Amino acid sequence: MKRTHLIASSLLAATALGAVASPALAAPDDADHGRPSTYLIEGDAGSPVGSKFEGIGADERRGLFYVSEVTGGEIHRGSVGNALTREWIKGDGTDGRYTARGITVDDEGNVYVAGGPNGIGTGRPDLWVYSKDGDLLAALRVPGTPDAFLNDVAIGRDGAAYFTNSNDAQIFRVARGADGWQATLWADATDVIKREAGFNLGGIVLSADRTGFVVAQGNVGRMWRFDARTGAATAIDTDTDLVNADGLVRQGNRLTVVRNFSKMIATLRVSADGGRLVTLGQEPSAADRVLTTAKTLHGRILYVDSKFDEAVASGPYQVITDPTR
Repeated sequence: MKRTHLIASSLLAATALGAVASPALAAPDDADHGRPSTYLIEGDAGSPVGSKFEGIGADERRGLFYVSEVTGGEIHRGSVGNALTREWIKGDGTDGRYTARGITVDDEGNVYVAGGPNGIGTGRPDLWVYSKDGDLLAALRVPGTPDAFLNDVAIGRDGAAYFTNSNDAQIFRVARGADGWQATLWADATDVIKREAGFNLGGIVLSADRTGFVVAQGNVGRMWRFDARTGAATAIDTDTDLVNADGLVRQGNRLTVVRNFSKMIATLRVSADGGRLVTLGQEPSAADRVLTTAKTLHGRILYVDSKFDEAVASGPYQVITDPTR
């Protein structure tokens, strides 16, 4: 079985509403209420490219987190209080999955996994839904496009999961209905958000008042608000560089933006409806890491170190809580 350790430290408390200041990152606290400070994921020893990771989902109620492996599609699971984690669901073709990207968890503990390019040109699933016990609930292809690259996923106010498409400006809704689990094209903003080279829609979070989603378009550094009722997309003005925006974490009125290959962590004040952003500051992340997605779990932000900058990835493979280390 694959094992994992975790690195911890936390961001300082969110800047007060209305204050515009550069955020400071807290020094690591190894004790931290008895929680481990590093989760180290053991990779695939036999892989010719090593192991690379991207997505993370957090189950706040159960104190669990899930990490996706790009190279193979394995899903790893850890507990906030235990430095050792294990491979939860195998990859390498399990349930038609050869790669995995964004992950999220709903209130029932169901785990939603975005497949990135898994279905492009293959007919394989684009996404999966698993129960909290690891039972496969659904393996679906999304409608309306042959080349969806499902990147990230968030739970909406209606309890459904919403997946971003990095090839076109689309968001797909996945929910269980009378006829079982279904994927539908929920928002098509291709008339507003033009397809650009590279990864388009990526990170997604629900606004504080639950009326909209804040979505990153990392290749050009733009941010968009999708209305939770209509799916309409509107641009959000920003006053800072957000190129390579990847994972998004909202804590109250504070939005943390992980800028993967730019190796920066941006912090912004976000309005309740998600329609306004004001920069609080940016901090360099660790120079020897490419951080991708992040989630909060029991008061700490967990960041995935992807190893995307290594042609052949080598350990240690880590999820960290201090992005500067």
